[in-house]
Amino acid sequence: MKRQDRNLSVLSNTNATEPAKQELDSSWSRLIRRRKFLQGLGAAGVAGAALPATKLFAQNNQKLSKNDANLLQLALTIELIEADLWQQYNELGGAVDKNDQPNPGNPAYVAALQNLDGDMPQYISDNTDDEISHAAFLAAYLKSKGEVPIDLTPFATLQGSQATGANKNAGRITNLLSLNVDTSWYFRYRSTQNPDLGATFPQLLNITNQPAIPLNDTDTPPGTATNLFQPPITDTKARRMQAIANTAGLHFAYIEQGGSSLYPVLALKATSSQVLRILLSIGGVEINHFSLWHDKGGNAIAQPLAGPNGLTDPETGLTFPDFNNPANQHNAQLSANDQAVGSQMFQTNLILPEPCEFLGADLPPVSIVRPTLAQNGGAVATIQSFTADNLFLHQSKAFFELVMEVAMAADNVQSDRND
Repeated sequence: MKRQDRNLSVLSNTNATEPAKQELDSSWSRLIRRRKFLQGLGAAGVAGAALPATKLFAQNNQKLSKNDANLLQLALTIELIEADLWQQYNELGGAVDKNDQPNPGNPAYVAALQNLDGDMPQYISDNTDDEISHAAFLAAYLKSKGEVPIDLTPFATLQGSQATGANKNAGRITNLLSLNVDTSWYFRYRSTQNPDLGATFPQLLNITNQPAIPLNDTDTPPGTATNLFQPPITDTKARRMQAIANTAGLHFAYIEQGGSSLYPVLALKATSSQVLRILLSIGGVEINHFSLWHDKGGNAIAQPLAGPNGLTDPETGLTFPDFNNPANQHNAQLSANDQAVGSQMFQTNLILPEPCEFLGADLPPVSIVRPTLAQNGGAVATIQSFTADNLFLHQSKAFFELVMEVAMAADNVQSDRND
C-alpha cells in the first residue's frame, strides 16, 4: 500500500483505538515532513504543525450538526478524488515520489510539461501534497467529532497509465486516459458577465477523448530525446507527448477552478464557526491552485510552444493554436458582449479574474470568483462536471450512487442566513 493511501485509509476506520491514534499521529507527521521536503521550509516554517493530529481537536469535542457533517463529507469526497488524480500526475511528472525521494517519473512527459513552465514538476508535487493533506485533515476532523469519514478506497479499481513512471499495478478512482476537458472557464474568467446571472460560455478548445497522461511506452516512448521538445516541435512522438502535457495543463486549471467555486458555496451553508473556518481555509488554497494553473495552461496556447500553425496531436488531431494571434481570436458562440471586447477574451496572460457583474446590474463590476451559487458551482454541479469530464469513466454504479448521495446531501443543506 502506498504511503498516501495508507494515510487516508487509516482515517476511515470506525473505531478510534489507541494504535489507530498512534498511526494517525505518525501519518500526520509524515505529511509535515513531506511539506518540509517539498518547500525547503525547515523546522521554523512549520513550528505549529508538530502538534500530534489527535490533539489538534481535543479542545472542542462538541458533535457536528448533521448539516455541517454533510458539508464536510462532501468536501472530503472531492479531496479524495483530487488526491487520486493528482497522485497519477505526480508519479509521471512530479518532482518527488511517494517516498519523498527525487522522482524519475517519465522523462519525456516531464520534458513536455517543462515547456509549460520549468518548475512544473515541483508544482505538481506540491499540489498533490496539498490535496492529500486536505483529505487527511478532513477525515481526521470528522472522526474527532464521532463521524465515520467517507472512504472511496473500494472504488480504486480503474487501470491507470502503463507508461514508464506510473505505478502500473495501482487501482485508481479516476480516469486520466481519455478526458473531455471543459475549457469554458477560460472565457468565464475573462468576461464581464457572470454565470450566476445567466451568462453562458462556449469551449475555448474542444478537448474530447484526449489523454492527459502517457498511455504506454509504445504510444509515447519515455526516452524521446529532450532536444526534440524544443519549439517548434516537429518530431511526431514529441508532438504527441506535448499534446498530452498541454491537455494536462488545461485540465489542472479545470479541476482547481471547480474547487474555487465549490468551497464558497459550502461555506455559506456552515453553521459552526469552526466548520466555516475549515471550508474557507481549504477553499483559499484551491483558489491559489487555480491561479497557478491558469497561468501555466496559458503557455500551451501561446508562443513559442504553439508555433506558427499551432501544435497538433498526430493521433487525435487536437490542435493548440496561439490565442494571442489576432487571426485565432474569434469564437462565434461567444455572446455579443463578449465578442465586443475582442482580444481580452483570448489573451493568455490575463489570468486574474476580470471584473464582472455581481448580485445585480445596478452594482458596478467587481473581480470575484464565479460561480458561487449552488446550481452552477455546488456539490451536484461539481460531480456532474467531473462526470462529463470523463473523470469517472468505467466507474461502477455503486460509486456514482455514493458520490451523488453525498453531493445531494450537501446541496440540500439550507443556510440559516436571512438574505
